[in-house]
Parts: sequence; structure tokens; C-alpha cells
Amino acid sequence: MNESIVEMLKNYTVNTNLDRKNTIKEIVQEIVLCGLSRAGFFKEAAFYGGTALRIFYGLDRFSEDLDFSLMERNPRFKLSNYIPVLEKEIQSFGINFKITEKEKNKESNIRSAFLKGNTREHLLDFYSGSAEANTVSGSEMIRIKLEIDIDPPDFATFERKYRLLPAPYEVNLYALPSLFSGKIHSVLCRKWQQRVKGRDLYDYVFYLSKKASYNHDHLCARLYDSGCYEEKYPDLAVIKQLLNDRFDQIDYLAARKDVEPFVKDPTVLNIWNADFFKSITESLTHE
Repeated sequence: MNESIVEMLKNYTVNTNLDRKNTIKEIVQEIVLCGLSRAGFFKEAAFYGGTALRIFYGLDRFSEDLDFSLMERNPRFKLSNYIPVLEKEIQSFGINFKITEKEKNKESNIRSAFLKGNTREHLLDFYSGSAEANTVSGSEMIRIKLEIDIDPPDFATFERKYRLLPAPYEVNLYALPSLFSGKIHSVLCRKWQQRVKGRDLYDYVFYLSKKASYNHDHLCARLYDSGCYEEKYPDLAVIKQLLNDRFDQIDYLAARKDVEPFVKDPTVLNIWNADFFKSITESLTHE
């Protein structure tokens, strides 16, 4: 086992196979970030989303995907330029994951790739002698999705952050107010259909608990570009009303079920209802 991975494992307390799988995913996520940094990816892109919030701001829930955005629109961007370097970086840590770029079936501003590795193999590698690994199907795979927005909304702000493990690296990251704007946009505009994304609500509570303010210009750009709101510059009062209207529409039982597998203490979700979310939204502010 690579020494850096041994050190990273010391930061985790695991009790179940789900804990072990999530730990492996989180460590591989950081190896991917390190590899992308070394490949020069962050000269043109920035990290955002739930995993960014977890790694760099202490969000206390597991996040599955790695979300990125170019800093400036570039329809010629090719994710494939980074895959060989990234695969080499992952393999240098003794990790047997393969990366496959998703082929586009229709025009989209999102470029995607998937990392896949055998679950049982990596449970045995990371947790030598673990009898629980034998309870996992030999065909089960650990999957991590990478997504890159090549046509980003305007007015995002960025900052540089650093990590020491698995090796010292630098990440270009959405600044916290811009991260919060992206989450508010998700709460307002994500088409949940039959699966309410309780993770969006959990993150929304996290931002407000940290007294974070949002980037108003960036949120307005997101709302307008996505067609979620037809006016270009809604004010704070309108944003709050849009949120309150959304909170009246949510199936909170479904929302709790969505996020429960990703949090250590599901009892914190028991308070969720429309009145709770409307009340905490009164404190919402922007820069």
C-alpha cells in the first residue's frame, strides 16, 4: 500500500462496508485532483460542487462526483487531453482504476468521464485482511464521475487552495460565495422529477450554518442562462420568494431518504419541513 494512502486512511473511522467504499472513493477523488493539478488542468478550469465543499470547506457528508467548470467558454476543450496523464498519476499510487470519456449523444456543454475500479479488489487493497470484502460481489464496481462545464455562467470568482496529501498540490476553486450561488441555483432549478435531491437541501443548510453569503451576479447569470428565471437581475427579495415557493413543493420524506446514505447522523434531517427552510432563508445575504 502506498504510504500516502496509508496516511490518508488514518483520517477515517469506518464501521461498515459502505464506510469503506466511501473512504476509497474520497481518497481516489483526491488522487484525481492531484493528477489534474500536475497536468495543468487548473490553468483553465475550476473545481466546484459538493465534493469541493467537502474537501476544502468541511462539508460533513459524502459526495460522489467531481464537478468542474472552465473559467472561460471553450467549445474546443478536450477532456481526452488530460486522461493519459491522469491515468498515469492514479497508477503511480498503486490504484487500479480505468478512465473512460463519455461519448456525446447530443450537443451539450458538459464533458463527462467515469473512473471505474473493482470494489472487492480495492477493499482488499485498502483494508488488508478485511473479511467483509468477501461479502461483495466480484462484479461490483466503484464509480466516480467527472463533469466539466465548457460554457460557464459569468461572474464566478475563484481562489487557490492547497493540499498536502496524497502529494502537495494546488487547486483552482470557486470561491465560497460562487459555490453557494451554484447550490442555490440547484435548489431552485434542478429537475428532481421522481427523485428529490436531498443533498442540495443539506448543502444549503450547511452554507447558511457557516453564515456564507452568495455571489448575486453569478446566481443571476445562472438563473438566466439556464432559463430558470426570465428576468436578468432579480433582487434578493425575489430570490428569497423563489426559494420559499420551491420549499412549499418539496416532498421532505423523499428528500431525507436521498441524503441519509451520505451523512453520519440522519437524525439531523428530522427537522426538515417547509417552515424550517423558509425560516433559515430569512438570513440569506449576498456579497
